[in-house]
Amino acid sequence: MLQNTIIKSKNVEVHLHNFYENVLNRLEKLKSEDILKRILTHDYTIWSDNPKEISDRLGWLDSPEKTKTELHSLNNFVTEIINNGFSEAVLLGMGGSSLAPEVFSKSFGTKKGYLHLSILDSTHPEVILNYEKKFDSQKTLYIVSTKSGSTIETISFMKYFFNLVSQKLGKEKAPKHFIAITDPGSGLEEIAKKLNFRKIFLNDPNIGGRYSALSLFGIVPAALLGIDVKKLLNNAQLSFNSLSEENVHNIPSAVLGAAIAELAVKGVDKLTFIISKEIESFGSWLEQLIAESLGKSGKGILPVDQESVLPPEFYSADRLFVNIKLKGDNSNEQQIKLLEEAKHPLIKIELNDIYELGEQFFCWEVATSIMGWVLGINPFDQPNVEAAKVSARKMMRQFEEKGELPLLEISVKENDIEVIASQKYKTIKEAFSNFFMNFNDSSSLGRSYIAIHAYLNPTNQVISSLQSLRTALQKKYKSAVTIGIGPRFLHSTGQLHKGDGGKGLFIQFTSNIYHDVPIPEKAGYNDSSFSFGTLISAQSLGDREALLDKNRNVIRVNFTQDPVSGINKLTSLFS
Repeated sequence: MLQNTIIKSKNVEVHLHNFYENVLNRLEKLKSEDILKRILTHDYTIWSDNPKEISDRLGWLDSPEKTKTELHSLNNFVTEIINNGFSEAVLLGMGGSSLAPEVFSKSFGTKKGYLHLSILDSTHPEVILNYEKKFDSQKTLYIVSTKSGSTIETISFMKYFFNLVSQKLGKEKAPKHFIAITDPGSGLEEIAKKLNFRKIFLNDPNIGGRYSALSLFGIVPAALLGIDVKKLLNNAQLSFNSLSEENVHNIPSAVLGAAIAELAVKGVDKLTFIISKEIESFGSWLEQLIAESLGKSGKGILPVDQESVLPPEFYSADRLFVNIKLKGDNSNEQQIKLLEEAKHPLIKIELNDIYELGEQFFCWEVATSIMGWVLGINPFDQPNVEAAKVSARKMMRQFEEKGELPLLEISVKENDIEVIASQKYKTIKEAFSNFFMNFNDSSSLGRSYIAIHAYLNPTNQVISSLQSLRTALQKKYKSAVTIGIGPRFLHSTGQLHKGDGGKGLFIQFTSNIYHDVPIPEKAGYNDSSFSFGTLISAQSLGDREALLDKNRNVIRVNFTQDPVSGINKLTSLFS
């Protein structure tokens, strides 16, 4: 093995061990085929012979420069909003529309005098009710954000809160509390004009949702927080400028893309993030970018976000770790050192300050595009996302026709826990033992993973209990374990779950809904044909059906009472 197995590229170090030569060869091929130059010229043939869903998805390459042209009018808008007494903003969105704003809100916080930003991306009725109670309509600006303009969750949020604000402030004042961010000609643009929204921001339609962080979808909420968006975009421009360098080793996005994808080809396909606490929400954005871009055509790279950092003996040989840290943060230093000593491949990225996140957004978008080239797939489409939506719509039609959703046969019930599996069982322990019976050997590369899908109210207690279960599973099976909150993850990792090589085992959690909330058929009208409780139930049933149709292993658990207590009982089975 070569003694020097580290590639350094500006603020990136890639520790490759016995994969060093493979990555060097991949970088040489990237250079010989002019991949970076071709990306800059929007050459769709890098990924496919067919321009469909590529040529009209590359506008993100120009986002840093193009968005700067909008800053004067955006700053005027923010000043107007502040002068009109707004102190809170609630973003109604899913996936690409919500994840970058969440990073900005959680990482930067709110500058004094600007708006505090909250994200609503759960259709669970308890979450809706909590947001209703939490915010003073008089001081709250609602940001309705969806590229397509027809995302069912986002439009449902909009209708509900538009009616709520109309009831509290009156029909004439309500529209001034709503703005839209969408593509030109979308259904939302039409609705926003009809309802007389305060402002409609029309984004470049040639940008896919998960690549939209540096477009208006991310930058409008960032500006409302008081972030210096010009500085953020200038940092992103540095990453863009680096693509013209002659030496590919000096281009972080090239090194990241070549290294991650080359290791994935060799079976090291669990990309595990260890991120500084202050910026850890960046992992959720990365998770969507990588999972939805690269989990298809029977291939995939599994991003693993916010998993507990354990000693090396609890990890299998399919892990590649990525440590993204702010300068001066040594909180994970000891764990990183142990992983290095155990010769796990490792990527280290150090940011001098938080504004370098702008550079990271763009760098990872380019890197993901390069990974698509290496894997031989189109990173800009999402062919399997529609499957869960189709199944959910089928469930909703049944509800409209019969007045109820499909009832699933319970395999075993113990107290307040119901399990739906492939057959009848005497105990829950037996059901899970059978579920994990064929879980493959922990020494193998490209092995299985466990995905927890929680269609629950994501309270701090629920998240904590899910993390405890996750760690117990990780220790027992030495497996990558992910957590997705439904339906949010359907717009993120959902593509990979149905599109990859079928390696996942899926544990689906639901709960009985005792306080439901109706969804208005139209904004401004009180008529309703279904509720948020019905919607989230249909989404969980639809995704289960879509997974089963792809021959995935799924076990469903319903909690009739407290989910926290139920999850803790399940955790004890694996501890």
